[in-house]
Amino acid sequence: MKRVAAFVLLALFSLTCLVPSYAQRLTPEQSARQSKKAIKKQQKMLKKSAKQQRKAMKRSTKAQRKATKKANRALQKRRGH
Repeated sequence: MKRVAAFVLLALFSLTCLVPSYAQRLTPEQSARQSKKAIKKQQKMLKKSAKQQRKAMKRSTKAQRKATKKANRALQKRRGH
């Protein structure tokens, strides 16, 4: 069983060595395209996180106003107004 596994691994390793790697042969145009794509993706993620942050701040201020309003009502109730 170990011999079969070793043979399979050896065969896979030899096949991967035969396949040429194109990752290192990038033309300047391809590199520029990839960098533009990465920049666009980064900007999109930043915009999305900023939107989530704004929504969280909005929820927080709304909850704070609601809590203040509730506290004021309770205080007026205790005072008898």
